Amino acid sequence: MLMRTDPFRELDRLAQQLMGPGTWSRPAAMAMDAYREGDEYVVAFDLPGVRPDAIDIDVERNMLTVKAERRPVAKADDVQMELSERPLGVFSRQIVLADTLDTEHIKADYDAGVLTLRIPIAERAKPRKISIDVGSDRKEISG
Repeated sequence: MLMRTDPFRELDRLAQQLMGPGTWSRPAAMAMDAYREGDEYVVAFDLPGVRPDAIDIDVERNMLTVKAERRPVAKADDVQMELSERPLGVFSRQIVLADTLDTEHIKADYDAGVLTLRIPIAERAKPRKISIDVGSDRKEISG
């Protein structure tokens, strides 16, 4: 098993607390994973506690932008907050997508606080066979 440590993680957490929550003009970053699965490129964003109607996904040319807002939970008047560590505010991430991806057919799914985008690989980017005419014989090669 691989264990990865980050000595600056605690410093980053403290700096984020001091700077406060993200705003629409200066959103905080959100954690993500990106990987290829078959003929799709998958991007998963951690957005626990964010309502689906508070998520905005845009694609302009090859720039994918995901913005989300975690709003405070409505509390009764007699509730006194003792501890509040879950960040509130606006979170955003921008990703430049390769030209080999089909941005017209992105599928989005939100489950258990994870937003998953599935972006198909464009047909033109998939490997294909090119046939070559050699005299009267036809031979196929990879291209």
